[in-house]
Amino acid sequence: MVNRAKQFMESITLLITGGTLDKKYNERNGQLEFSKSHCKEIIENNRASLKINYKELMLVDSLDMTPEQRTEIVASCINATDDKIVITHGTDTMVITASEIAKQNLSKTIVLTGAMIPFSLKKSEAEFNIGTALAFAQTLSVGVYIAMNGQFFKWDNVRKNLELGKFETLANA
Repeated sequence: MVNRAKQFMESITLLITGGTLDKKYNERNGQLEFSKSHCKEIIENNRASLKINYKELMLVDSLDMTPEQRTEIVASCINATDDKIVITHGTDTMVITASEIAKQNLSKTIVLTGAMIPFSLKKSEAEFNIGTALAFAQTLSVGVYIAMNGQFFKWDNVRKNLELGKFETLANA
């Protein structure tokens, strides 16, 4: 017999911080820039049936992220009422932000994800990464993780391999 009290769907907080995932090509100056987040569009286009609480904190390249902005991300994790959180983030300093969040020892499952290619361009992995991050947030135990290209990594056992353009465990570094 199904326990009716367990039939409600847990919600997930999605904290949006920018990164390559949300950049768009500016035809006038040839630069990748921010205009709006694509996260809600990505989730709706892929017909996700999850209850998601969207919170756009900032749209910034992670190389330009200030200590104050990182503090805002940490505070948002602390203050989120959901115990499952996905954070979209630039890949270059994702591990640094994950480290700052992990210092808080929160009883939450927090998954950071991003993309190497903007969602607005062809062959972006943004949709796949957001989808897997949402799945990992629902299935992994309490902790801080990074989800990229179908894999998850503990925050303290991962690095971005700039030569290969992918994330890998420190053991493979």
